[in-house]
Amino acid sequence: MPRIYFIIVTYNAMKWAERCFSSLRKSSTPLQVIVVDNGSTDGTQEFIKSNFPEVELIQSPENLGFGKANNLGIELAYKNGAEFFYLMNQDAWIFEDTVQKLINFYENYHNKVEIGILSPIHLDGSEKKLEIFVEKYLGTNAFKDRIFTDLLLNQNRKYFELDFINAAHWFLPKDTVEKVGGFNPYFFHYGEDNEYVNRLRYKEKKTFLIKDCFAVHDGKQELGKVDYSRYTDTSIDTNILDPNHHFTPEEFAKSLKKAILKNALTGNFQQAKNQRTALKRIQSNSNELKKLKKILSTSPHPFLNL
Repeated sequence: MPRIYFIIVTYNAMKWAERCFSSLRKSSTPLQVIVVDNGSTDGTQEFIKSNFPEVELIQSPENLGFGKANNLGIELAYKNGAEFFYLMNQDAWIFEDTVQKLINFYENYHNKVEIGILSPIHLDGSEKKLEIFVEKYLGTNAFKDRIFTDLLLNQNRKYFELDFINAAHWFLPKDTVEKVGGFNPYFFHYGEDNEYVNRLRYKEKKTFLIKDCFAVHDGKQELGKVDYSRYTDTSIDTNILDPNHHFTPEEFAKSLKKAILKNALTGNFQQAKNQRTALKRIQSNSNELKKLKKILSTSPHPFLNL
């Protein structure tokens, strides 16, 4: 059997810990588990030590953010000989056959080098409905990939090729980690998976949602769930860093200045305020963004010490 490592970043995860880690024990496919805890204060670390001693626990004294913490787990799994890396959210769990179905798909796929991310279909916490974001991603790709034709006419398709799927359940072959690297530490929380998929595409790899394979993500079922009063909207930063395009911070700053003026003149003052905030960030981080973009296009495995 291949060496499969689950990597889970936790932060005050007690609400889901029992369900999450018990599901891994029940997997029909043997697996190893690495948890990187971002300084939980609700007893998560102690609960894992006492109830799941098989888990290799990395305890961070501070909150590193989602991407940096995942990178620590990926590096350790790689050094331990991992052949596959399963990145899973703390508010998620798998079924007994989830991993085996992903392995079966990988082994039977005709061109393994183009596999970047494999994902099971995400169900919500009820296990009776699709996660709302999966419905969004399927809808976004529907016309390009004729997804609704397959779903409504019940055609015998084994997977859907998507432009993006959130990182609640990412199954990465070793080749993806070696060629695409880890998460960009520029992103603390939210946006890091979008930026990663841009790099995946740059390396000519694809994202597949496996049709007969399921797992659960018990996240908030609202498309606009990100509270941008607490987290930075980094969509512009992501576009600047996209190695598939030659955008520069200066080009985006110029566009933002025009948009700010237009919104101010038409009375869209909140939008103009948000754009001014983005402009200041882009101008302040211009050199860092340029440096990071160079790393993304030249490093053999960005942000990982392999």
